[in-house]
Amino acid sequence: QVQLVESGGGLVQAGGSLRLSCAASGRTLTMYRLGWFRQAPGKEREFVAAISRSGDSFDYADSVKGRFTISRDNAKITVNLQMNSLQPDDTAVYYCAADLTFRGDTTRDSNAYVYWGQGTQVTVSS
Repeated sequence: QVQLVESGGGLVQAGGSLRLSCAASGRTLTMYRLGWFRQAPGKEREFVAAISRSGDSFDYADSVKGRFTISRDNAKITVNLQMNSLQPDDTAVYYCAADLTFRGDTTRDSNAYVYWGQGTQVTVSS
């Protein structure tokens, strides 16, 4: 069982930055590919970024490409999301997710992720 806990959310002005972290407890993340998703009020949950087990493959939603960076540190059992040039449209609850797999690629499919954090609120003011 993997428990994921997000942190780092908050209120920031447009153009600012935030760094989200997701810590895992219970075991290391070596065998997991990881992802970040977000859900804004009244909208469906959407994919933001994903990273492979090895950490050398990445995928980003077009809306965040060039602004957000996902990284992982298996030794510290964390996955991070550096968010720069934030815009009001980035306002949402952000969730990290983990998929236990032997696959070496990434996935945008939320149904593939078994473990989810409780979410952290990111609010970007204009």
